[in-house]
Amino acid sequence: MRPLEDVRIIAVEQYGAGPFGSVHLADLGAEIIKIEDPRVGGDVGRYVPPYTEGEDSLFFEAFNRGKRSLSLDLGTEEGRAVFEDLVRVSDAVYSNLRGDVPAKMRITYDDLKHLNPAIVCCSLTGFGMSGPRRREPGYDYILQGLAGWMDITGEPEGPPTKSGLSMVDYSGGFVAAISLLAGLHAARRDGVGMDCDVSLYDTAIGLLTYPAAWHLNEGFVPVRTRHSAHPSLVPFQAFEARDGWLVVGCAKEKFWQRLTEVIGHPEWAADPRFATFADRRNNQDVLLPLLEEIFRRRTVAEWLPPLYAASIPCGPINDVAAALTEEHTLARDLVVETEHPVWGTVRQVASPVRVGDERPAYRRAPRRNEDFGHVTRGLLGYDDEKVAALTEAGAFGASA
Repeated sequence: MRPLEDVRIIAVEQYGAGPFGSVHLADLGAEIIKIEDPRVGGDVGRYVPPYTEGEDSLFFEAFNRGKRSLSLDLGTEEGRAVFEDLVRVSDAVYSNLRGDVPAKMRITYDDLKHLNPAIVCCSLTGFGMSGPRRREPGYDYILQGLAGWMDITGEPEGPPTKSGLSMVDYSGGFVAAISLLAGLHAARRDGVGMDCDVSLYDTAIGLLTYPAAWHLNEGFVPVRTRHSAHPSLVPFQAFEARDGWLVVGCAKEKFWQRLTEVIGHPEWAADPRFATFADRRNNQDVLLPLLEEIFRRRTVAEWLPPLYAASIPCGPINDVAAALTEEHTLARDLVVETEHPVWGTVRQVASPVRVGDERPAYRRAPRRNEDFGHVTRGLLGYDDEKVAALTEAGAFGASA
């Protein structure tokens, strides 16, 4: 059995952060029953451009492989009844909504514990279920600005800059998955479930890590650094070569000593201006222009072999195409394929979560309401008469 094959999760989720968290649980074997609101055409991620075809998009595929889909109108009494039946036979309810919405939708632990005392209710919201911003929607871009990330990203003379990826969303998904698994462990041990109040805001603030500790204790003020330089280690940054860019980092004194040999200036290892971490940091205005001039003399391909041979941390600054075709990417099986009735063979990146030796089994994302029969008849045991009555009452949407 796969690690989470005995886990069933009801996912009231949409778009990016929530589905990103649960897709890794699906890869590990959990049954993720994705509840899609038929009144709005299901998960909005199905319609994200530019690569869309009807109700299917490559964006949706990237976040929802391996899940099951059920169209369910939780705003109807009958739809709520189906949801409650699912709670009785599931381990967790997972959602990513605005902070005040889980209580309004009655999907918190206090709302559901009478149905299943061991149910774990994990809510990934923008700002959490308490605090003055709990009613605000949370979007990655907004949170990167609010949490201080953009203020310390980019070139010193440039504007505040967002990360090229939605790192608050993705990190929040991982935090939610960890919280949910911790809750499941406790619930199976104790027989009592709980709420997991996870937020993108908490995640973004938590990831400030050591710059926050430096500021809170010593008044350190983070600033944007030239060429993405490390705030305290010199040299550790991007350098421009003759035909591109590479990153070189001296995170230990031995790496600096080796680098002086590679660049043809072994005397710099003992130079009192550059001999120690503190010396190099204090004299970076002298050292970095010297290094930049040296690195511009050769191409990236000419620099990397001697740097690798000296075991100095380094690497090229790839574009996405180069990253996906890197030898190590392919050796680690990080590009996987699934078959889709609209898109044919879909290639995407694998989950980085590895448990044991068995390679995860990947299945395409579901079409909307594709698992109607599996859930209603198979999982819940409804007969044809009950399914027909629920359908007539609008539990599964007007088009069901």
